[in-house]
Amino acid sequence: MEIEGFSPIVGINPKILVLGTFPGEDSLRQKEYYAHPHNLFWDIMECICGAGRDKDYETRVAVLSNAGICLWDVLKSCERDTSSDKAIRNGQVNDFDAFLSHHPMKAVFFNGKEAEKLFRRRVVTELKTLPPMFSLPSTSPANTRITKDEKFRQWCIIKQYIQ
Repeated sequence: MEIEGFSPIVGINPKILVLGTFPGEDSLRQKEYYAHPHNLFWDIMECICGAGRDKDYETRVAVLSNAGICLWDVLKSCERDTSSDKAIRNGQVNDFDAFLSHHPMKAVFFNGKEAEKLFRRRVVTELKTLPPMFSLPSTSPANTRITKDEKFRQWCIIKQYIQ
């Protein structure tokens, strides 16, 4: 069965785009980006721009948008049995050419290697303009290859692009 993802979160002065692969089961159920309680995304955003879990979702989104940070996923829809990116089948990509033409970005940041691989394989060749791209460690609790502190350290590169 095909599952639909989310619309992008875009403020009035977007500067950077953070791309995941596709929302996990918790996110789809709650209709919120990065809803899994052990995903570090919102903890990291607290350090970057003040959009932490201590705020309700709508406030986090507003703080993120005001900081110039956009959220989206590489895939618009797919089939999948679990939250794992490896379980994705028949993925349909979002229209990044139209999005980036309307919202030029200083940079694109990938939340994990799978999002980057998918974007480079399925999207890059279709783009007329391509901002600088950076791969960051996945904020997913499934990514245990590096420490929480190292994830925070690497994600801090975003600060350079939103100031």
